[in-house]
Amino acid sequence: MWKKIALTFLLVLTFTLNSPGLATAAGLKSFVDTQDGYQFLYPNGWIQVKVANGPDVVFHDFIESTENISVDISPVPEAKTLTELGTPTEIGYKLGKNALAPEGSGRTAELVNAEQKDVEGKKYYILEYAVQLPNSQKRHNLASIATSRGKLFTFNASVAERRWGRVKGLIQDSIDSFVVY
Repeated sequence: MWKKIALTFLLVLTFTLNSPGLATAAGLKSFVDTQDGYQFLYPNGWIQVKVANGPDVVFHDFIESTENISVDISPVPEAKTLTELGTPTEIGYKLGKNALAPEGSGRTAELVNAEQKDVEGKKYYILEYAVQLPNSQKRHNLASIATSRGKLFTFNASVAERRWGRVKGLIQDSIDSFVVY
């Protein structure tokens, strides 16, 4: 009996020491950018890619390369807070119109949900979109938006609608993990 208890203890201890928390167990890895001041979790099997003149960081699925997450950083006019920039719905419509489906792109973006959450005194807007591409492909986009140190951080995830049911939990966990400091 003592051998079973000791073996169980060692297995638990080994699992705890070899994994950086529940993120690994849940199929997510950690990314931290201490220079720009943000962090998030991303799905296992996704790789970081460099995009010239694009977002600060981009990861995409190794197999389904059109599935991606990215972080955009831009200055905030007059160092306004997120709530000073607008409500979740107002910001959601602006992001949809200016970034996801700008005029002339042939894309449409319908804001499905917009809500606010507070994490350790910071406000985040969580936005959800149904996006239609010109080639009739449908995509599902989620975004987490926050301000910090005079900058607007937009963490965006985009997935083909046909795969949304399979990866929804991982993508939502990734979006929920986004933190600025």
